[in-house]
Amino acid sequence: MQRARIKLSGTDQKVLDEISRQIKEIAVRTGVKVSGPIPLPTKKLKVTTRKAPDGEGTMTWERWEMRIHKRVVDLGVDERAMRQIMRIHVPEGINIEIELREK
Repeated sequence: MQRARIKLSGTDQKVLDEISRQIKEIAVRTGVKVSGPIPLPTKKLKVTTRKAPDGEGTMTWERWEMRIHKRVVDLGVDERAMRQIMRIHVPEGINIEIELREK
């Protein structure tokens, strides 16, 4: 039997949770076995820059950080469920990767 692994990643945690909730509702409604959403470790991208454009003045720094949140949902492959999942509206900035695997 095949299983689908859906990987979600993005910078907005609330949007990721909403999309994973929609996927879980579709799986429950169609009777497909589902496990997840499983939160994966958050990746933190950090950039530190000098505030002053030249070398003059005090040594002041700005620190910028972007967090990338990830979720994984595993579910059984059902054609009807997969079509409904493909129709979910995905906002800009959210990446979805669907991978089919043999169990």
